[in-house]
Amino acid sequence: MLAPKRQKFRKQFRGIWRKIAIKGNELNFGSMGLKSLEQGWIKDREIEAARLILARATRKNGKFWIRIFPDKPYTKKPPEVTMGAGKGDVVYFVASVAPGRILFEIDGLPKNEAEKILKSISYKLSVKTKVVDKI
Repeated sequence: MLAPKRQKFRKQFRGIWRKIAIKGNELNFGSMGLKSLEQGWIKDREIEAARLILARATRKNGKFWIRIFPDKPYTKKPPEVTMGAGKGDVVYFVASVAPGRILFEIDGLPKNEAEKILKSISYKLSVKTKVVDKI
């Protein structure tokens, strides 16, 4: 799974999403990409599942870019623990995603094939997405 090599602090607040994505909202590397339509946290396992699909699809020809990284620790308390026992342990890491953020990019494949691959990735993610291409 993806995780930061080191962190200044072990646990973080949940935080809030304010607006649409200002940075990371345009295609920079590939010809087609997957853009988020809503805010949310994408787990490291979801990113890994998407990476496997992309790696299999672009093995012979093509290239892909992952534009998000799970650098936010997500904590959870064990079941049946009373209030006031502190913050829970880190369970996994998430990438915080705002609407309009480009998540994955792909290049070197035919348009219909790349669109099919990105659509199959969108089923694995916990946020609504759409396929975008360079015009």
